[in-house]
Amino acid sequence: MTRFTRRQFIITAGATAAGTLLVHGCTSNSSNTASTPTSSPTAASTAIPAVNVSAADTPEVTTAKLGFIALTDSAPLIIAKEKGLFEKYGMKDVEVLKQASWPVTRDNLETGSAGGGIDGAHILSPMPYFMTLGQTKTNQPLPMYILARLNTNGQAISVANTYKEVKLGLDSKILKDAFAKAKATGKNDLKVAITFPGGTHDLWMRYWLASGGIDPDKDVSTIPVPPPQMVANMKTANMEAFCAGEPWNAQLVNQQAGYTALITGELWKDHPEKALGMRADWVDKNPKAAKAILMAVQEAQQWCDKLENKEEMCQILSQAKWFKVPAADIIDRAKGKIDYGNGRVEENSPLLMKYWADNASYPYKSHDLWFVTENIRWGNIPADTNIKQLVDKVNREDLWKEAAKAIGVADTQIPTSPSRGIETFFDGVKFDPDKPEDYLKSLAIKKV
Repeated sequence: MTRFTRRQFIITAGATAAGTLLVHGCTSNSSNTASTPTSSPTAASTAIPAVNVSAADTPEVTTAKLGFIALTDSAPLIIAKEKGLFEKYGMKDVEVLKQASWPVTRDNLETGSAGGGIDGAHILSPMPYFMTLGQTKTNQPLPMYILARLNTNGQAISVANTYKEVKLGLDSKILKDAFAKAKATGKNDLKVAITFPGGTHDLWMRYWLASGGIDPDKDVSTIPVPPPQMVANMKTANMEAFCAGEPWNAQLVNQQAGYTALITGELWKDHPEKALGMRADWVDKNPKAAKAILMAVQEAQQWCDKLENKEEMCQILSQAKWFKVPAADIIDRAKGKIDYGNGRVEENSPLLMKYWADNASYPYKSHDLWFVTENIRWGNIPADTNIKQLVDKVNREDLWKEAAKAIGVADTQIPTSPSRGIETFFDGVKFDPDKPEDYLKSLAIKKV
């Protein structure tokens, strides 16, 4: 990652201590551990006793600690907790714990619940791969599993209001010219923010910049900032752009502190995003408990995708114990209304965040092949990595299918192939999961 001056920013994700100050009232413990458990006052009234769990399927344990970041795509974990779905499947003591940043999530996973950390999390899809390869706080491999995709779409690239004049949008070539003019006036330290090096937001930002001829490692400083702190940092006027999930892009627009250049579904329609990741040793030791968690999350994903539930979902997420943001910052984009903040408003966008529709929950191995390949592109994963072998080790789409069948998902809703096939990006570039090397060779800007 390119170096940057700390005091020019309020707080960055490099400050991995959980005592990091979070704007908008998002809180965490003062140590690098999971925060105080949150519980729903209504959970007891909505919970369904685990009467349908047979003795043979009774979970080995009833507790698990799951982390989340204040992003709309964490909704399945929060709703599973609020609606008593974990309890429904025998996991009556699951805790859903707010994390200060993605590095803190990683560190708490490495610590594990036995040491005061967590067992699983709402997580950036590439992170379980990094951790499995040994990119942890202690530099020791921590085998991880991806049990489900939590959502597709639902992220955005936001930019400073100064770029309204040049009508910056999907085409980043405009930004290249604007950057050149800025540097000509002496502004050489141009910064764009992402949430975690090699994470999904980093990859969307890099793909977008590179498509317009901008090298994200040479032409700008690409820096990490925790999602809840993006808006505050944009207000300092030292940030040109950021990529993050909702509700932070909508909040930026609502506070008139910047605008949305594009939503990431415009880069790659129905692209994969967050995942439900868990420590492999926990899953291997407690396979029935892991299946129960997965069943609860899948049911929550179905609930979250129903239009009639969106309003309630956003009201729940807005609560102080979860996001502590106005529901108005969450609801419109959750329903598919995208106010870009530059005069463009899209009603009923088909590129809204999806939790279950169009196989959003199924963890396609072909998508993980792209995440690993793209991180090889940017030097985050060794070029000689056996990509397929790594994906087969981490991606547990087999467990997803078991859980889906257990809750009665129709066979027609269960993919028959671990590949979604060839993917086409907005600029015409194609990714064939059977030929990742060809994809890498086709890219003009890369580190390999």
